[in-house]
Amino acid sequence: MAANGMAATSHPTATLAAFDVLRSGGNAADAAIAAVAMQCVVEPQSTGIGGDCFILYSRQGGLPVALNGSGRAPAKAKVDWYVERGIGEIGVQTPHAVTIPGAIDAWCTFNREHGTRPLAELLEPAARTAEEGYVVTPRVAADWHRAQEKLRDPVTAALFLPGGRPPKPGDKMRNAPLAATLRRIGREGREAFYDGAVMREIVARLKSLGGLHEEEDFAQHSNWVEPISAAYRGYEVYECPPNGQGMAALMILRTLAGYALDGDAFSEADRLHLVAEASKAAYWVRDNFICDPEFVPVDVADFLSEARAERVRRTIRLDRAMPGPRWAEIEHKDTVYLCTVDRDGNACSFINSLFSSFGTGILAPQCGVLLHNRGSGFRTIPGHPNAIAPRKRPLHTIIPGMLVKEGRAAMPFGVMGGHYQAVGHAHFIHRLLDRGMDPQQAAEQPRILPFDGMLQVERANPELVIAELAHRGHEILRLEVPLGGCQAIWIDHDRGVLIGGSDPRKDGLALGY
Repeated sequence: MAANGMAATSHPTATLAAFDVLRSGGNAADAAIAAVAMQCVVEPQSTGIGGDCFILYSRQGGLPVALNGSGRAPAKAKVDWYVERGIGEIGVQTPHAVTIPGAIDAWCTFNREHGTRPLAELLEPAARTAEEGYVVTPRVAADWHRAQEKLRDPVTAALFLPGGRPPKPGDKMRNAPLAATLRRIGREGREAFYDGAVMREIVARLKSLGGLHEEEDFAQHSNWVEPISAAYRGYEVYECPPNGQGMAALMILRTLAGYALDGDAFSEADRLHLVAEASKAAYWVRDNFICDPEFVPVDVADFLSEARAERVRRTIRLDRAMPGPRWAEIEHKDTVYLCTVDRDGNACSFINSLFSSFGTGILAPQCGVLLHNRGSGFRTIPGHPNAIAPRKRPLHTIIPGMLVKEGRAAMPFGVMGGHYQAVGHAHFIHRLLDRGMDPQQAAEQPRILPFDGMLQVERANPELVIAELAHRGHEILRLEVPLGGCQAIWIDHDRGVLIGGSDPRKDGLALGY
């Protein structure tokens, strides 16, 4: 809890980077950029400048604006090209999974329009950390160990598997080429990434592996978009619009809004069952309709209507689980989410991702840039709304959130974890607004995810609750690796206090002054 400013991230070094900016007079946008740049260094399995991002930003506590920093497919990426070659899905560790990274352009746009500090100043702590080295924290080391086979390509292994093995907790790692790239971006802006040596190396690396990328594909920009929202318990929950899955989170909440979940009428098993059933319906819509609206319109108003929510509620039985959708997308993913609030009431909800752990595993070694695999979210089915196409953005799982009360920002929040994120947003908001939890309590609660016909449950869920869910027909899958991670900052306008939470599933923390 604090009065003047706060940052919450999934890594202590990133939280401290944001905290230093806030305490020295920088605003929430400045602090967010400093933090995410640091995360691109110290959480390389989860994020990087070769990835994408989305931002929700509330200026002086007003309604949020949204920035889409997701990249587009190359101009040569026509669905027929994949069909003719028998490519039924876009493999994670292939150059075809690399859409043009959108993060750096979004950072530069955000800094130019809402920041108060020079970009070079904000990126320098991350650059210095990459150059001098950082200590690998426990969760980062565990993720690194699980993903080590993806890093066996000799080019990638030379940087990320020193001595042929992943680092252990407490080991020190460096990425000097990335330090130089961050400093160049600080000096030159977006052109340092999209029009110069960095771009040429990335294109050459991808083309050498069979990619369809050309230099002119990098002449693209992030863009401001109108956020979408839905009411829940007297608040408005804001999300970025499609091509992100934020609409699915809002659909889940619209369904849950029809149940009195704040009292004792429902048991914890009932509540988890309702979350699971509402999620199945929303994810069916997500997988069949959410796409790049510049190519196929998405009727957000209809999908968030009360009539549709009521139709979903009529299909839900409290005593019996519906069959779950079977998803064709990859399961595992990594992302970082952070939020910041400054002394002037500016609030930032920021998410940056490589998608799968270490993205594609493809490294451009001279610039130290690891490339994401967001293009693996495309389909290679002609006519599908999310079919790959030239200059098209894929369905994105990463979503920042913002809670609003009577026109004022009440809480930037986010829940990492790929497919889990839409469920996570809805379940987190339910725990705050229905169960009266604070951000830390809500982040710590055990999680579930209906995925691929099964109900994934974290080990912290009580056995009696799991048994009851199984009795209702849920096929249970007990997880060894926790679901996602969460950060949030509650803005108590009446008392002038910020209340932050950071998920114990990650290494990070919330810190204010």
